[in-house]
Amino acid sequence: MNATSSNELTGEQQRYLDELSEFLRIPSVSTLTENKGDVRRAAEWVAEDLRRSGVENVRLIETDGPMGHPLVYGDWLHAEGQPTILIYGHYDVQPPDPLDEWKTPPFEPTVRDGCLHARGASDDKGQIHFQVSAMRHLLAADGRLPVNVKFFVEGEEESGSPTIDAFLGEHADRLACDLILVSDTGMVAEDVPSLVTAMRGLIYLQVDLRTAPADLHSGSFGGAVPNAIAELVELLAGLKDAAGRIAIPGWYDDVVPLTDEERANFAALPFVAEQFKAVTGVGALPGEEGYSPEERMSGRPTADINGIWGGFTGVGSKTIIPAEAHAKVSFRLVADQDPARLEPLFERWVRDSVPEYVQVSVRSFGGVKPALTPLDHPGNRAAAKAGLHQSIHDAGWAQFVSILRAKAEEAGRVVIDVDARHTSDRCEACGHTAKENRASQAVFSCRGCGHILNADEHAARNILRAGLARLAATPAA
Repeated sequence: MNATSSNELTGEQQRYLDELSEFLRIPSVSTLTENKGDVRRAAEWVAEDLRRSGVENVRLIETDGPMGHPLVYGDWLHAEGQPTILIYGHYDVQPPDPLDEWKTPPFEPTVRDGCLHARGASDDKGQIHFQVSAMRHLLAADGRLPVNVKFFVEGEEESGSPTIDAFLGEHADRLACDLILVSDTGMVAEDVPSLVTAMRGLIYLQVDLRTAPADLHSGSFGGAVPNAIAELVELLAGLKDAAGRIAIPGWYDDVVPLTDEERANFAALPFVAEQFKAVTGVGALPGEEGYSPEERMSGRPTADINGIWGGFTGVGSKTIIPAEAHAKVSFRLVADQDPARLEPLFERWVRDSVPEYVQVSVRSFGGVKPALTPLDHPGNRAAAKAGLHQSIHDAGWAQFVSILRAKAEEAGRVVIDVDARHTSDRCEACGHTAKENRASQAVFSCRGCGHILNADEHAARNILRAGLARLAATPAA
């Protein structure tokens, strides 16, 4: 994007903000039947947003799922001979409960401290609107796009995407593409452009346990009969071993281990444990031994108990021995784990772990497979390069050089400033070549032009290949 286009886009900021706020006011909660009409209204809003942006062949596609929320499709396919990018997103949102914890109403967008606050602002309505708006701007400015683009926006992501597998099977030709772009992830920090190369999958299950036909009085039967809640708690306590690993046999059989490069990338992230604890309000960061919190949150399987209930929970006291207890459990998956294989493993573990006198059943609420794109994939390289160039455009070369030099020094790299002219292969001041620079782990900058010697492509590629998408010195080994 040229400077003129960037300035024009900045001038239209308020219009884009107003449009997004209109979108955010729609309470498109896909899991609640009372919001079904609102979910369709959100789908229609996305379709209209696509049309006014120049996207063609826009349509709502009905689904046969439990809630029947429509998919939204549109495309622009006039870049002959160029790759096709499929942009995925979702227009539905999670329930806003608990409402009393919101500082402002969840469906009344409010700008506070420089941020727009509303349910769905960052998951995923904001991203979808920004991408559609970018299409509108580029088509208005240039009359065309450098690549072919398809949009695929669903309304059931927050309820497990129950219809998407069948749709993909039936409409593979329509959705055929060279690259899928998903902006439903996160950033390391507000000032750290981030490129996510993998997404964890999910399975969500419910355990229902019974020990008697009805609740029993503890004064008459206590000490002689099983307690359903106690049995469930004991079961769940065995979900992980002492090292923090999921204790279900076979759970890690298909896990793709983190590579040395990926682990180095995680280690280079600007993660401060104490700050993270302060932000989340927790007192510790427990988890699988041998892995950092960053690795556990993104690159390793996890198990979480999402809810547990049973017995008497009302005001006052009721001395019963509960006959039934329930829990909801979810697992985050990594490549190449498959929900279809893991759900039976969990059910078998549950049945093998409870005593014979306990009746237990497991219900599934669906699953999503994980995804992994290799760091050296052409799409990752292109996205990383674009992210770096935009960051340099925003910050300016001088600031880029300053940040790069500071990060290099923090990492123990040798920083050499030169005034002489240089080429992309050799510094005329010292004679070092790019290859020697990498071998000595040195970062060269030129005071004259402000470029990093051998780095506007070389060092930048290394920085972003590390998965940081951060303006920091990370020379190749």
